[in-house]
Amino acid sequence: MSRQIDRRSFLRRGAAGAAALAVGPGLLAACSTDEPGSAGNPGPGSSPRSGGTLRAAFVGGGAAETLDFFNGPSALDLVRARAWHGTLGNLDPSGPDGVRYGVLKGIDIADDLSAYTLHVRPGVRFTDGSRLTSADILHSLSALAARSRLPVYRLAAANFDLARAKADGDLKVVLPTLRPIADGRLILCQGNFLVVKDGTKAFRESMPSCGPFRLTGFTAGQGSAFERYDDHYGHVPHLDGLELRSIADSTARAGALTGGAVDFAHDLSPVTARTLADDAKVELAPTKSPYLVGLSFQLNMSAEPFDDPRVREAFKLAVDREAMVKTVFYGNAEIGNDLPSLGFPDYADGIPQRAHDPGRARALLEEAGADGVKVQLTTGPETPGMVEMATLFVEDLKKIGVRASVRELPPGQLYADFPAYSALPLAGSYQMPVPALSTYQMNTAGGSPSAFGWKKSETDARVAQARAERDPERARELGTRAQRTRWDEGNQVVPVFKPNLNAQAKGVDGISDDLFEQFPGFSRASLA
Repeated sequence: MSRQIDRRSFLRRGAAGAAALAVGPGLLAACSTDEPGSAGNPGPGSSPRSGGTLRAAFVGGGAAETLDFFNGPSALDLVRARAWHGTLGNLDPSGPDGVRYGVLKGIDIADDLSAYTLHVRPGVRFTDGSRLTSADILHSLSALAARSRLPVYRLAAANFDLARAKADGDLKVVLPTLRPIADGRLILCQGNFLVVKDGTKAFRESMPSCGPFRLTGFTAGQGSAFERYDDHYGHVPHLDGLELRSIADSTARAGALTGGAVDFAHDLSPVTARTLADDAKVELAPTKSPYLVGLSFQLNMSAEPFDDPRVREAFKLAVDREAMVKTVFYGNAEIGNDLPSLGFPDYADGIPQRAHDPGRARALLEEAGADGVKVQLTTGPETPGMVEMATLFVEDLKKIGVRASVRELPPGQLYADFPAYSALPLAGSYQMPVPALSTYQMNTAGGSPSAFGWKKSETDARVAQARAERDPERARELGTRAQRTRWDEGNQVVPVFKPNLNAQAKGVDGISDDLFEQFPGFSRASLA
């Protein structure tokens, strides 16, 4: 059932299809795991390639979509990049160190936690035939990720002294730490640190890559096309090709699936997913804990009235979390407790669940002199449920006397101008499913722009102490204390954790085996 890709016809088809479908309402010792087979061939015991071209639909970013994934804010930008470029590794809770390596074969950590040594997997080749070396790793981390405007990519620079990082031959990279950290593998192997060739400045279709697929076509807001890269270092894909289509509307993505235009539809709304439950040609494939998406509201402590802790507490107490789970997600979600990373080992699950107490919320606003305060909540359909939750939150706020309204941006635009987003007084958001202390550093520590005004040096210090602790129990104790401070004083309301409600045609298999479930990969996917 091979469906070969012709670039021009694909892009014409993608543009016409997106227009026709957009009809719905409203994106410590080294270890090694997952050793690859020989380059260009499936490893022993691998099933035969299914061939064919898998077509998948995602929420994109419209004209803002970019091949420069280090600065691409949409889910589709990262999914495209993961198909195209090699990754250092992925989080894998079942792995010996909680990770599964990619272009690395392992990571050593110095006994005093002063440096990490990255061991490059021998024999990894770019599509131009050149070998991947330590210089490519250094360039990707130091010159590109460290200069990204997105917090998730700045994590490497926030933890490692990249100015003193060096290559030790072609297959070793030594990264000195800025402070002792024991959890650096979980930083480097989050699935989003991807590798490009040393010297890369511009991102273009023809650039060399070392991911499972080779990019053959791209048009922002429409889609991208790939062919299998037969010399991929790891598991050579079963598929001949891959098409990623940009379809903003959930109903349109589902319609493309049921109509046979695509084989996989990412992140459907709960309402849309329910309509597919009885379709014999489709199966739902929701993500599972800890790969749940935390939907949240950010209260900017640099702006009134959220500089007052009483107002922040009032907004948290106002939320009817159970109603959100039942109304927006039909019960298919978990109640949040105003902390990210539910389900990860370092999540503070011993903190009491915050109550729904509108009476106390109203009293706190009166104490703060903020009764009747006017606020606008800015959000967008970056992932299904965000707008619906914002609508319910505004209604909850009205019940405690807040004059609240919703401002909805078009799909893909909420994070497009990140500095402007992080200056909003009240904003909707969602969190990638990564460990709690990594999330704190990425979004909060040191008063970063994405912290929305949170500046607590003592909490930063406690998180750093927890991350430098080798004893897991002691690390958990310190991490829980830091999270309790965030729960008490923080500026983040996290009412719900929801799965990504994906759906696929019967016979599609292997997508979840690529591990980064919120942003799926297709290196192990197959068609019946």
